[in-house]
Amino acid sequence: MCLILVAYRHHPRYHLIIAANRDEFFQRPTAPAAWWGSRRRVLAGRDLEAGGTWLGVTRGGRFAALTNYRDPPAHRPEAPSRGALVTGYLEGDQTPATYLDTLSRQAGAYNGFNLLVADRHALYGYSNRGDAVQQLQPGVHGISNGLLDEPWAKVTRGRASLDAAVATGGDPDVDALLALLADRRPVTDEHLPHTGIGEEWERLLSSRFIAAPGYGTRCSTVLLWDVEGRVRFVERSFDALGGVSGTVDSVFEIDEPEIRV
Repeated sequence: MCLILVAYRHHPRYHLIIAANRDEFFQRPTAPAAWWGSRRRVLAGRDLEAGGTWLGVTRGGRFAALTNYRDPPAHRPEAPSRGALVTGYLEGDQTPATYLDTLSRQAGAYNGFNLLVADRHALYGYSNRGDAVQQLQPGVHGISNGLLDEPWAKVTRGRASLDAAVATGGDPDVDALLALLADRRPVTDEHLPHTGIGEEWERLLSSRFIAAPGYGTRCSTVLLWDVEGRVRFVERSFDALGGVSGTVDSVFEIDEPEIRV
């Protein structure tokens, strides 16, 4: 997952609005979003190579999403899969703060990551390349492959676009949010980040929707979670040519009793 835009308690009728793109090599096997896990209470895609996921939500009111932190010299092929961090929260029963506090003590075992976790009460973020667990305040936030709200052009412009899309206070337009994620325009060279992958790849990866040789946006996800506990989850998948290969559209009510540890 390489871009997550978040409107948290920023809309009068929606607790959480997510617009996110997952970018990955097309050769990596992936299953589209479906209900799975214990008693089929988790709605998420699945990485069929390592078994984890990058973004998901549960019937019990838990949400988690992950991006990789781009730091090529520090990458360790033998490190455990970061997708397990999302699954661990979704299938667990700890509060967001407790889960991330526990994770922070062993986070050095993983390659660089950013992780967002939420329940009906709070939204928290943590990066093993950052300083501390953060409780996010109401507003519009964004993460790509740097730190939370780091001013990469795709993040700052994406935040502004999401803010504008929800500013009217009406029901968010799912098609408009998917269109926001489909922007393929690269940023100009003076606004590129410098993460050690070379200028050509920095340019290819600078757009919200990525279409590069063998690599690109595999799916776009919109999640709308209203204040009454109704969730709509829409995932649009793409093939290696950037064409739509499938759509999942699920609406459900949060219905499990809350467990907080």
